[in-house]
Amino acid sequence: QVPLVESGGGSVQAGGSLRLACAASGDTYNYNGMGWFRQAPGKEREGVATIYSTLGTTYYADSVKGRFTISQDSTKKKVYLQMDSLKPEDTAMYYCAAGLSSFRWRLARSDEYSYWGQGTQVTVSS
Repeated sequence: QVPLVESGGGSVQAGGSLRLACAASGDTYNYNGMGWFRQAPGKEREGVATIYSTLGTTYYADSVKGRFTISQDSTKKKVYLQMDSLKPEDTAMYYCAAGLSSFRWRLARSDEYSYWGQGTQVTVSS
């Protein structure tokens, strides 16, 4: 099992920015990619971003394109989500995911990941 720990959540005014981080421990060398999901109360979990580690290819949900950026450090053990121009509708619990089994030419789905973090809350006020 590979523990995932998210950080960087908090409360911010609309139009502001936050940077989320997720650190993975264990055998991360064999991971094909990592990603971010979010879930607001009463709503379904939504895929936000995926980064495929080997090529560095990234994919985003339409709702965050142009505002969010996913990246990894050189060790591929940490993934980040830079969130700019935040809106109240971005308010949700954000989850880091890891353990993709293969490369895909699209945003990865929830059931394609093997490991999940506990989540970090992001609240955007108007």
